[in-house]
Amino acid sequence: MCAVAIFNNQTCWKKRLPLANGRELSDHLALVKTRVSNLGPSPSCNTNDSKKDDGVKPIVQGLLIGSIVINTILLALVVFVILLKPKRVVQGATILETNLHSFSYDALKEATRDFSVEIGRGSFGIVYKGELKAEASCNVVAVKRLDRLVQDREKEFKTELRAIGKTCHKNLVRLIGFCDEGMHRMLVYEFMSNGTLADILFGQNKPIWNLRVEFALGIARGLVYLHEECDSSIIHCDIKPQNILIDDYFTAKISDFGLAKLLLADQSRTNTMIRGTRGYVAPEWFKNVPVTAKVDVYSFGAMLMEIVCCRRSVMLMESVEEEKAILTDWACDCYMTGRLDILVENDQEALDDIGRLEKWIKIAIWCIQEHPETRPTMRMVMQMLEGVVEVPNPPSPFSFS
Repeated sequence: MCAVAIFNNQTCWKKRLPLANGRELSDHLALVKTRVSNLGPSPSCNTNDSKKDDGVKPIVQGLLIGSIVINTILLALVVFVILLKPKRVVQGATILETNLHSFSYDALKEATRDFSVEIGRGSFGIVYKGELKAEASCNVVAVKRLDRLVQDREKEFKTELRAIGKTCHKNLVRLIGFCDEGMHRMLVYEFMSNGTLADILFGQNKPIWNLRVEFALGIARGLVYLHEECDSSIIHCDIKPQNILIDDYFTAKISDFGLAKLLLADQSRTNTMIRGTRGYVAPEWFKNVPVTAKVDVYSFGAMLMEIVCCRRSVMLMESVEEEKAILTDWACDCYMTGRLDILVENDQEALDDIGRLEKWIKIAIWCIQEHPETRPTMRMVMQMLEGVVEVPNPPSPFSFS
């Protein structure tokens, strides 16, 4: 194909690219063929590209739609799984949050020698002495075996786990772990070597006055912690000497949280069935009205009189005079008539501390007032016991007086 034509009069030379051996001649004419570019596509190209585009678009659209559908299905599955999981996680959270040790039934059966050594009975079960293997942080333990197949006892088990597992105070018994296997529900506590406050107060030998003072102060501090310093306020509902344990160092520790009722952060009253023990039960339990932490204040007042006098709150009339059968009534009468000395019956240590004796009887009378709004809080009680706050003369606790 010709690229260059050179004319000289009647002669024509045709040349192909690349050109070579060129010379400059004045009488020659050179014609050079060049390509002119066409910016617009040719009709044939447009047709082919359009056909290609028409073929590609459905494929791309199909892939996009398919991807969206698959991603939507995956997202729905993830959301569905997340919504289902919390119910199972929350059920276990009340145990996991407390960092308690989970024991198997066989392990506790072995530790207690087939539940052979009974050391106490609570309102919802029997307590056995046990000994864990050497690797445990606490070798000797108390295992509270709850009764089975009773709905209220199942409720107690969960309440006790939530309440005790999150508490930490010098004057509270420490819960070490639990067993929740099949129908078996058990609680494992640190072992208290000196028994209960009832054993010490009502035994043959009366404990010294200063030791009783420390018992009362420790119990008051423990109740202040339960009522005001826990994440959720706790009402014990059954404060009595049998539920106060004494450790190796004669420190009083509140135990048996099986009757405890946790309150929500914005809740200060709770409706529940009558709980507690005769002689320590506040009057509002029998009035079918919501109760508050003041029921524990009432029970503490009755127990404070027992600590001062070293005798039970309620005694059979066969063993004592009728006027002394109910300790709270008798103590109030002694206070009103100025005969506090007969309450302690020749306890010279208590009589030598007559100022504290009188003050503590006054505090106890404030605690057992019939109307809960008249009773002080446990924090106020503790401050009065410690001498931080003055104790005014109490009114009669009986509405008919």
